[in-house]
Amino acid sequence: MNKDILLMNIDKIHTTPMGVDRIKRNLKCDIKNVVEYCKDKIKNENCYIYKQGKNWYCEIDNVRITVNSYSYTIITAHIIK
Repeated sequence: MNKDILLMNIDKIHTTPMGVDRIKRNLKCDIKNVVEYCKDKIKNENCYIYKQGKNWYCEIDNVRITVNSYSYTIITAHIIK
């Protein structure tokens, strides 16, 4: 899959209030703007982006961000061990 599709739709990326809480909890940090934090990670040229099933996975700096490929909703983010 072509990661340019995700990057071309970067402005559509969003999350839910529950998503914000989940991401902050999973990353063990208090990020002011979770969506902008994730977008910045995704836009980084070193970010490894791949699509699997209905989700995009974006991996950089030991963080994996999961984005739904249809709605562009950030589902979750995890620290990669």
